[in-house]
Amino acid sequence: MSQKTFHDSAQALVQGRAEYVDDRSLLAGEMHVDLVLSSIACGKIKKMTFEEAAQVPGVLGIFSAQDLHHNRWGSIFKDQPLLAKDRVQYLGEVILVLAGETREALFQAKKLIRIEYEVEAAVLSIDEAHSKKMVLGPERIIETGQPDLELQKSTHQISGIIQLAGQDHFYLESQACIVYPKEAGQLEIHSSSQHPSEVQHLVAEALGLKFHQVVCIVKRMGGGFGGKESQAAPFAVYAALAAKKLNRPARLILTKDDDMLITGKRNPFQIHYKVGFDQEGKIKALLADLFSDGGAYADLSTAIMERAMLHSDNAYFLPAARIRGQVCKTNTSPSTAFRGFGGPKGMLMIENVLDEVAHHLKKDPLKIRELNVYQKGDRTPYGQEIEDEVLPQLLSRIKSSSDYSKRRAELVQKNKQDPALVYGLGISLVKFGISFTTRFLNQGAALVNLHMDGTLQVSTGAAEMGQGVNTKIAQVVAEAFGVSTSAVNVMPTSTEKIHNTSATAASSGADINAGAALLASEEIKTRLLKVAEAVLSRPKELRGRVKAGAGSVPELKIEDLPKVEGRFLDGRVEVPAGSISLTELIEEAYLNRVHLGAMGFFRYPGIYYNKEIGQGQPFYYFANGAAVSEVSLDTYTGEVKVIRSDLLMDLGRSLNPGIDQGQVIGAFVQGLGWLTTEKLHYSKEGRLLTISPSTYKIPSVHDIPRDLRVSFLENDLNAKNVRGSKAVGEPPLMLAISVWTAIKNALQTVKGDSKISMKVPATQEDILMALES
Repeated sequence: MSQKTFHDSAQALVQGRAEYVDDRSLLAGEMHVDLVLSSIACGKIKKMTFEEAAQVPGVLGIFSAQDLHHNRWGSIFKDQPLLAKDRVQYLGEVILVLAGETREALFQAKKLIRIEYEVEAAVLSIDEAHSKKMVLGPERIIETGQPDLELQKSTHQISGIIQLAGQDHFYLESQACIVYPKEAGQLEIHSSSQHPSEVQHLVAEALGLKFHQVVCIVKRMGGGFGGKESQAAPFAVYAALAAKKLNRPARLILTKDDDMLITGKRNPFQIHYKVGFDQEGKIKALLADLFSDGGAYADLSTAIMERAMLHSDNAYFLPAARIRGQVCKTNTSPSTAFRGFGGPKGMLMIENVLDEVAHHLKKDPLKIRELNVYQKGDRTPYGQEIEDEVLPQLLSRIKSSSDYSKRRAELVQKNKQDPALVYGLGISLVKFGISFTTRFLNQGAALVNLHMDGTLQVSTGAAEMGQGVNTKIAQVVAEAFGVSTSAVNVMPTSTEKIHNTSATAASSGADINAGAALLASEEIKTRLLKVAEAVLSRPKELRGRVKAGAGSVPELKIEDLPKVEGRFLDGRVEVPAGSISLTELIEEAYLNRVHLGAMGFFRYPGIYYNKEIGQGQPFYYFANGAAVSEVSLDTYTGEVKVIRSDLLMDLGRSLNPGIDQGQVIGAFVQGLGWLTTEKLHYSKEGRLLTISPSTYKIPSVHDIPRDLRVSFLENDLNAKNVRGSKAVGEPPLMLAISVWTAIKNALQTVKGDSKISMKVPATQEDILMALES
């Protein structure tokens, strides 16, 4: 396998030739679509007036809930209207769909639409929702041992509350789709979506069509990060509604402001914890109550809560624990998937707990982690066994490679020199479960077509959003056939080629889809090896003579031939009978009517999880990592600078180290934004105020570490996954927790024995408030 293969879109992206949805040329008669949104957070719709708007030149149609065949959707619970009809539940909820000749006409029409509301009090916080018992889904519990008894018996006990705010996905390409009406009432949808099948299914259901009448195609996305897993589908419905009603192509491209106002964010969380531990710092019991803000509708929040609970142990053994989770309902946009799903919340909680234990006992946070880190044979609170010793290895190596002990001692001295500038050192581990926690989603198919010239086309259910999944799939197939990756073309994802796809999410895109492509490739290779052995066993003058009407050589019947061992390498195929070029072999196979295509189907084996009792083996394997970060903190201004971060990831045998390194750095920086700068602000009426880069601060070059070091653990022991690789999309995001713990460590230097309560994100303003409290 070519380890140095470039991202398949790299040159096109740099040269501006990569095609996104809105880059598609306008067709004759194509309409623009826009949306009318609720201007209140909660209340009844009393009256809508849009007759005057309909008369604006260029306006072609205004559509409401009554124009839909079906007006309910939801990835888990179908509780959300596609178009609000009688009441609205968050500010920014979609009420009307407008179609017009130009965007300008729609802009003028929107100003003339009048909607009268009966305003009701909005619930905008977890605390208020919890007190009013406004919930989404049931409470879930994971329990092991006797946590109440062990907590009571513990030598030391501490408790606290962590508040974690949301985060906007801030993908560069906003939600976007184009719908083309086809003959016989069919629709072709081009969507910026991580879940083409959900787009297909929801559009069909909403418009009263059958699934086979709708095709969804995804070429690529300009970022997704989970924000296009479920929430891309309704926007396709809005464009499809206009296209079907008016029988014209329809294009819906959200502005960044509207996108941020309408779409859901990372779930805010509030976590209450109690921990018991001994004099050495060994955890004996943990009680954790997790409350999340699901927003107005369920979306994926119950699954996100489940993953948060499953990661509340992170990398540490908890002999007795009770972890409870409840999603709360508020009048904000429905929270949704975000890189890491719920994992970052549970993991930050336990990393914070370990730091609290260290502070209480006046011990080094690293020592506390060494004492509690999972060992081979330990079991998680939900009953899954730890099968390797990777986590202790990571902890030992990051301690050495980062010069942790030396730098910790140096920081003590540096912090005595200038009280205005203090330094902190933080450490954190990552143990991230790979699989969807909903078992049936862990499946995928691939179609591999081998052409006469030795090139291949591969279709899978994976959606490319910049993460390089198509490149990895191409590499796996290329290696299987012994050809260069340039001979493999991974086609746009289409529901007419691969149906019932799972979302490209849960860091499983390469695992599932490359796994399926490899199985399809192996099936074709099995046939070709039989042909090669049979053909090379014949006299040379008889090769290639099986043509229509020739009749001089019997046709091969490969189903009657025994299985043959061989290998594909550098454009040739070797079998016991000899060697033959791949292209010559392909021709022989074709002339003998041997199929040169195959479907592969892959599913993670051996996973199960009982949500009712919180026990099982929900993950196929774990992706692991460790990080050490150093920060400086200006005690006068609250400004934080990340001096250095050492990142170490266990990715098994990497399919593509270059792409994986990019994913590690990108995920880390996105996590850094969530933990330090990206704060969402709402008005008291529930309006999101941070709806553009002028008010919402994603990390800049000034926020990233001055010294960033990334390395991979050499791990050839992972035999479970395709080519021994491990997933990389989400796990590295949690490495940024080391920056948050470093900030808290610096604050602790200033505050001494006082307990620090630091929110997420730890913004400059919040740091100043913590310093002054």
